[in-house]
Amino acid sequence: MKMSYRMQKNLLIVGFLIVPLALLVTFSFYPAIKLIYYSFTSWDGLSQQYPWVGWTNYTTIFTDPQLFGSFLHNFSYFIGGLIQNVVALYFAVLLSSKLKGRSFFRATLFLPYMLNAVAVAFIFKFLYLDGGALDTLLQSLGLGFLQHDWIGNDSIVNWALAFVSLWEFFGFNMVIYLAALQSIPEELHEAAALDGAGRFRTFWYIIMPNLRAIIQINLLLTVSGALEAFNIPFVMTNGSPPTATFLINTMNVAFTFNNYGLASAMAIVLLVIVFLVITVQQRLVGGGKDVV
Repeated sequence: MKMSYRMQKNLLIVGFLIVPLALLVTFSFYPAIKLIYYSFTSWDGLSQQYPWVGWTNYTTIFTDPQLFGSFLHNFSYFIGGLIQNVVALYFAVLLSSKLKGRSFFRATLFLPYMLNAVAVAFIFKFLYLDGGALDTLLQSLGLGFLQHDWIGNDSIVNWALAFVSLWEFFGFNMVIYLAALQSIPEELHEAAALDGAGRFRTFWYIIMPNLRAIIQINLLLTVSGALEAFNIPFVMTNGSPPTATFLINTMNVAFTFNNYGLASAMAIVLLVIVFLVITVQQRLVGGGKDVV
């Protein structure tokens, strides 16, 4: 049977789209629909019965301080992420200049990101021990008054854990900023130098506008990572109540208390909050269009 060129083209397009669309529906759309359905039930994860409870799970989330209140534990990771971006941008600007040994410093600062996340958590777990390496270092520097029970003190434990996240992911953000800085045309720096612009003016009027899109991407990763913090508090404190993030509580509700309906509702709430926060962030930061 003869087919026109247009029909052959359409059949070819459909043929290439069938497999990815089938995978997308099977592993993304269908599980998402089932997750929404489970969130309105009290399913225990094993039985074939799905008792309908309506909006009860969502009401429980917003009225139980142990569930929704755990977002306060994520706040330290958010602040740590903001500091992480500032420090990463500073070192990226510093290492993009003609600094002697800059390749060595780039590799050294990027090294923590290459380490296994669980290994990093265990390293800092021993570092934070009462009388451990950190306290010994502070004592030797004459800063013994700064010694604390870093993990056992509820008032500072989340900030101590947030620092671990900052140390681990700082190198990744720095490399992203370095790549963006190297894409800025050298002519802009030369023009700024001819006009007598100093380092601060060059940074503020040349570098920052051209990094707007990259800053927005890194902030997006920072916000989503802070809201979904899991491995560091889980490994270092076993997800104890003072450090349990919203995601850890979601996992506990599902796999410890076998309440998959409530856990599904918590997953939906987390997804909606991430979406809302990222939308607000995009409004504040801007569209991120390339200036160059």
